[in-house]
Amino acid sequence: MVFYFTCQSRPDLAQKYIIYMGRDKFENEALIHNGWPEDLWFHVDDLSSAHVYLRLPRGETFESVPEEVVEECASLVKANSIKGCKMSETKIVYTPWENLKKTADMVVGQIGYHNHKRCKYICVKKNADIVKKIEKTRSEDLSPDLQAERLARDAEVLAEQKAAAKKEAEEQKLFKLKCEQEKYAKSYDRLFDDEPARTTNQESENDSDDFM
Repeated sequence: MVFYFTCQSRPDLAQKYIIYMGRDKFENEALIHNGWPEDLWFHVDDLSSAHVYLRLPRGETFESVPEEVVEECASLVKANSIKGCKMSETKIVYTPWENLKKTADMVVGQIGYHNHKRCKYICVKKNADIVKKIEKTRSEDLSPDLQAERLARDAEVLAEQKAAAKKEAEEQKLFKLKCEQEKYAKSYDRLFDDEPARTTNQESENDSDDFM
């Protein structure tokens, strides 16, 4: 089971960003294995906490997420950390899902990073207002098939890529044909093909004799 939230810090973005949060280490593990390339992962730095995933719209980058949305996710992580929620200020780490590293020796729910340079950090203070707003959007406990959702997402992306590749191939074919037509139209032989036939002086004289 996981919880779903929608961002509340920006009314215009409420339906644009969806937040996933595991209730325990087993749900966190499921989210780790079935995350999307569009996900941003949030966690309290150096402390245990819930794993929060912000699902970005396709095409949006790590750097383009509004600060208000980042702060909202960070505040949610802090509020769902046994130790972090008691601290006046907490350091939160966030990074793209694809930067998470899971090795065989790690316990359930534990992860590392492929590249620490791709991690960002934000310090958040207790903010009951932000947490209260987002908690109002908390879904009931749901049991989605995370693997099926990921497979459906991948199938959709693959279909879009194939359609784009087909369109590009057709455009290249038409462009090549156009270039060949233009080349032919400008060629030396083509210029002469368009000219009327001319007679030689000898042919003219012969023609004249015939008429005499």
